[in-house]
Amino acid sequence: MIRKLKIGYFADGPWSHNAFEKIVNDDRFDIRFIVPRTDTQDVTLFNFSKKYSIDYFKLKNVNSITSINKISDYDCDVLVSMSFNQIFRKEIINLTRIGIINCHAGKLPFYRGRNILNWALINDEKEFGITVHFVDEGIDTGDIILQETFKISDEDNYDSLLEVSYKSCPSVLFEALVKIAEKNYKRIDQSTIHPVGFYCGMRSDGDEIINWDDNSRNIFNFIRAISKPGPIARTYNNNIEITINNSSFIKDAPNYIGTTGQILSKTKIGYLVKTKDSFIEIFDINGKVKVGDKLGK
Repeated sequence: MIRKLKIGYFADGPWSHNAFEKIVNDDRFDIRFIVPRTDTQDVTLFNFSKKYSIDYFKLKNVNSITSINKISDYDCDVLVSMSFNQIFRKEIINLTRIGIINCHAGKLPFYRGRNILNWALINDEKEFGITVHFVDEGIDTGDIILQETFKISDEDNYDSLLEVSYKSCPSVLFEALVKIAEKNYKRIDQSTIHPVGFYCGMRSDGDEIINWDDNSRNIFNFIRAISKPGPIARTYNNNIEITINNSSFIKDAPNYIGTTGQILSKTKIGYLVKTKDSFIEIFDINGKVKVGDKLGK
């Protein structure tokens, strides 16, 4: 009889739901408990715990002595983090035989940190990565177990990358767990890929304001990067805030005469707006605009 890999599951959101269903229905794995985020109400995870008779509890501080003792009682082989929002410290990292693994929607050692899909679009990347790695005392710096990349086209936006992530993160995590269960994996030191990598900072209120003095490509990327279900790009027309959820990048558009932020003409679905180097088409607009208006603060 094959010994099952005993798993403690720290999770939140759709990616964790899809991953859970893959793991719980495989005979190689035994999920001993589920710990959700303390600041959200994930009813799906709670219902899973009832359906499969798995212990479910919240931990205000995963690194406290009380939490460490509680987790120890389950004698897990590995702890799994999927969209969990607490930082694991040394004692809990070393608590189990294998350690803690995390699924990160970023191409490590690049795109560590927060709001990765938004930043990948803003930076005009042609692909993004999903990485399963060991957790160490740094942030997203542990050895890589498995990494896959996915193409980004001009038709993509934040919502489409989220959909890819919701489907693919569970698959990559599951495959990594299979490798661990079958003792068929190698630890890849991130410094062998790049000695430094880089971090992405968390986006905050105010970061959604469009800078019309930027070039067309950057503005196009910015708008699609924070489109629904993100905060949506914003600008002002006569001091009244409007939102712009979509735009089109016009390749080889000429440097149209006008001032940046000026609405140049109407199109079938939106408007052309002057940028630093040319113009873009904006549409899916919430707010009143007309030709000749000057957008911006």
